[in-house]
Amino acid sequence: MKRLLSIELQKIWKNKASRVLTLTYFILLTFIALIASIKFDLGIFKLHLAEMGIFNFPFIWHFNTYIAAILKLFLAIVIVSMMANEYSYGTLKQNLIDGMSKKEFIMSKFLTIILFAAVSTVFVFIMSLILGFSFSSYTEIGIVFSDLEYILAYFIKLIGFFSFCLFLGILVKRSAFALGFLLVWNIIEGIAKGILTFKIFPDSDKASYITQFFPLESMSNLIVEPFSRLSIIKSIGNQIGIENGKDYGVHFSSIIIVLCWTFIFTFLSYRLLKNRDL
Repeated sequence: MKRLLSIELQKIWKNKASRVLTLTYFILLTFIALIASIKFDLGIFKLHLAEMGIFNFPFIWHFNTYIAAILKLFLAIVIVSMMANEYSYGTLKQNLIDGMSKKEFIMSKFLTIILFAAVSTVFVFIMSLILGFSFSSYTEIGIVFSDLEYILAYFIKLIGFFSFCLFLGILVKRSAFALGFLLVWNIIEGIAKGILTFKIFPDSDKASYITQFFPLESMSNLIVEPFSRLSIIKSIGNQIGIENGKDYGVHFSSIIIVLCWTFIFTFLSYRLLKNRDL
C-alpha cells in the first residue's frame, strides 16, 4: 500500500495545477481563523463574530467542519484531474504495462482519497482546538471534547464525496466534463427533492426519508448548517415567533448511507476500469 500511495503522491506533486489547488485548499482553511477578526461597527449596530460564540466549545466542531466542507471542491478538482490526467498523459496504460493491476490502480486512488480526507480532518481538528482555546468561553475538558462526532462526519463526508469524484473522473475521462456532470447531478437531486417535497409528499416526511438516500444529499445530511444554533439567531427567531426544532446531530444512519455510497462508487470505478478497453 505504501508503494501505491507513493506513486500517486508523486503524480500529484509533479503536476503544477494539482499542487497549487491542494496548497490553496489548506491555505483557505486557515482563513476560517480570520472570521474571528471580522467586526461590524455601524453606529449603534456593532457586531464581532468571535463574540457571537462561533468559536465556543463544543459549537466550534460543528461550525468549522461545516465551513471546511464547503471548500472541498478544491480537492475534488484534484481528484478528478488526477484521474483525467491518467488518460491524457497515458500514465494509466503505462502503469498497467509495468505490472500494476487494475485493482491496484483503483486501490492507489482510494488510498489517496483517504489520505486527503485524513490530512484535512487532522488540520481542521488542530485549527479548531487553537481557535477554541483562544476564543471559547468554555475550556473544560469535558466540554472541549464533546460533539467530536462532527470531526468523524467530516472525514466520512470527504471520503464519500471524493469517491464520487473518482467515479466521475473514470466515467467521463475529462476533468471539466466530470465537474460539469457533478454540477448537473447536484441540480437533478435538488429538482427531485423539490418535486418530492412540494408536489408528491407536501404534508408528510416521506420526501425527507427518500431524499436521504440520494448520494449528495446523504453527504449533506452528515453536517447540517450550524448558524441557526447560535443564540443570537435563536433570540431573533423567538422574537418573531419562529420555533426551531431542527435536528443538528450526526446520525449513525447517515454515516452508514454515505459509507454505502462510498463502496458503490469505488466498486463501480473498478468495474468500469476493468471492463474498459484501454
